[in-house]
Amino acid sequence: MKLFNLMAATAAAAILLATPAYAQTRIALVVKSLGNGFFDAAAKGAEEAAAEIGDIELIYTGPTAATAEAQIEVVNSLIAQQVDAIAISANDPDALVPVLQRAQQRGIKVISWDSGVAPEGRQIHLNPSENALIGETIIKLAADYLPEGGDVAILSAASTATNQNAWIEAAKAVQPEKFPNINIVATVYGDDDSVKSTEEARGLIAAYPDLKAIIAPTTVGVVAAAQVVTDQNLIGQINVTGLALPSEFKQFIDNGASQAVALWNPIDLGYSAVFLAKALVDGEEAAPGATFSIGKVGEVTLDDTNSAAMSAPFQFDASNIEEFSQIY
Repeated sequence: MKLFNLMAATAAAAILLATPAYAQTRIALVVKSLGNGFFDAAAKGAEEAAAEIGDIELIYTGPTAATAEAQIEVVNSLIAQQVDAIAISANDPDALVPVLQRAQQRGIKVISWDSGVAPEGRQIHLNPSENALIGETIIKLAADYLPEGGDVAILSAASTATNQNAWIEAAKAVQPEKFPNINIVATVYGDDDSVKSTEEARGLIAAYPDLKAIIAPTTVGVVAAAQVVTDQNLIGQINVTGLALPSEFKQFIDNGASQAVALWNPIDLGYSAVFLAKALVDGEEAAPGATFSIGKVGEVTLDDTNSAAMSAPFQFDASNIEEFSQIY
């Protein structure tokens, strides 16, 4: 697949990856923001799916800042180009609904993946995993290394991020029963921006002197927090955990700033999103109970909100981080 430029009518940045000019189906993979390793990995999977299916022009695009307003500009540009399908990881579940409804009125198929859009704004949503399972996983990652319990803080992405909020709610719901010695003292938001995430991590450490762990269910925030712990010589005092790309996070497992993190395969997530989008373009109907193929990853069945979950999170620690850091 070759790289070419998208002439957008907006200030939003975009990178396009396309199959040859004879491609018949145009699918746009819209991410929260460009320059994020998680989404770059998802784009690799999307490219793989497009090549496997054939006759697909894949557009990989997103704003430079992770805001709903910037994504709306990107979607408006895609509507003007009359793409066949939009697969979006949303910065806000509600703010994007009107523009995505407009896309559907123009005959464009719409799915959300990773971070969802409200049901009225899309036809299918693909969760990377079940929200309850992710929520329990992220708090368990902290509790497993705090046998006597202690204060824990959460460093999230945007306060409007659908997936982050669902995972945090699930973690808080399971905490009293399964992890009673863990005390969640604060939740702060770094907006998936490394500078702001760094500032928020420093603020947590300053505000909570007995802090034992920072949970960051965002690949940007978890790196920022681990770097702060490293820079402030707090390795062994504060454990950083959450959701991380092995390639970006290996150094912090190696230096002891983190004991373990988790993630699903973002390559598979982008791959699966393209399969779902193409199925809708081909006329398959999104309805509760419907089963869709996601290629080599398997299949998913939609629930009563037309949502489905791809797979369970996988844990990375000193025993396997080296192996997986070579993959994504």
